[in-house]
Amino acid sequence: MSNIFEDKIALVTGASRGIGAATAKALAAQGAHVIITARTAKDLEAVEDEIFEAGGSATIAPLDLTDGDSISRLAAAVTERWGKLDHLILNAAMLGTLAPVPAIDGAEFARLFTLNVTAQQVLIASFDALLRKSDAGRLIALTSSVGAAPRAFWGAYGASKAALETLVRSYAEEVKNISAVRAAIVDPGKTRTKMRAAAYPGEDPATVKEPSVVADAIVALLQREFETGTRIAVDG
Repeated sequence: MSNIFEDKIALVTGASRGIGAATAKALAAQGAHVIITARTAKDLEAVEDEIFEAGGSATIAPLDLTDGDSISRLAAAVTERWGKLDHLILNAAMLGTLAPVPAIDGAEFARLFTLNVTAQQVLIASFDALLRKSDAGRLIALTSSVGAAPRAFWGAYGASKAALETLVRSYAEEVKNISAVRAAIVDPGKTRTKMRAAAYPGEDPATVKEPSVVADAIVALLQREFETGTRIAVDG
């Protein structure tokens, strides 16, 4: 345990596994109190137990991010209990089916954009005031290389990440001269996650990096000053 983030409040979405869980544990290990969200309470409790066993502190908040009202309720609860938010990590996302653009299923495409884009805007809107109450509010959004460099069959997911990047960078520009809030985008690259296994079923998981590598990069970014709107890619 370290106290670098002592008295800091962090919210990590999609924190029941993968990069989200690793990031929550890494932030807690540096002294932050971590609010972890995902749809499945049981999986969040397992992450919470690991944080507690390592000497950290966490609060679980099971919710469906596609329900805007649940996000508003969470923001109200954070306001009442802590009155601020120091770190907002936008990690939750869905991959959807990899398919040619003409073959994209409209219903699935709508669900994908609801989570990957619309819910992210609702999160930013709901927690903006709390980030501004921090002396150094930081928003980190997880993206993908296909958001910047389109790839065949990745049109739906890539479009959602391109939209997310534009949304976050626009927010970064809007707040940079009127608050201490700074926003950045992190491309985790090839990482051993359930999402990547679904996208590359024949890949040997041992050939790609652990989520903890990305989590460490996020923590390192949060520990330094960075230009708002920064986009970094995690090697390895």
